Amino acid sequence: MAEVSGHFLEDLSVGQSATYAKTVTDADIVLFAGISGDVNPVHLDQDYATGTMFKGRIAHGMLTASFISAVLGTKLPGPGCIYVSQNLKFKAPVRIGETVRATVTVTAIDPARARVTVSTVCKVGETVVIDGEAQLVVPRRQAQAAE
Repeated sequence: MAEVSGHFLEDLSVGQSATYAKTVTDADIVLFAGISGDVNPVHLDQDYATGTMFKGRIAHGMLTASFISAVLGTKLPGPGCIYVSQNLKFKAPVRIGETVRATVTVTAIDPARARVTVSTVCKVGETVVIDGEAQLVVPRRQAQAAE
């Protein structure tokens, strides 16, 4: 099996960033409802959702937030990092057919603890739909070489 690893702690620098983009589909919302158990009708029932402040169906906030995890686990830092914490502020809804761009940017590195802080922002066009910050543990290059 091929070795898979992301960036090591020593490879990271403040300001480094990566993005994942995904267009949200009806199927994404239905599948997420089934997986998560969140069957709130604002996500699934157009008639119900039309009567809400959103005036129509919206994606689950946590579905949108999961695109941040896609960046962390596959791009920056990538395979091998461990998600320790995340704070999120949901700023605007995401609708079916909209493309979400999740961007992660390194804001601080704590070499002593092998911890990295990243800003986590999701946008639809120029509109910020989620703003937050995450803490990660990132493998060191030396730890990999010692194995």
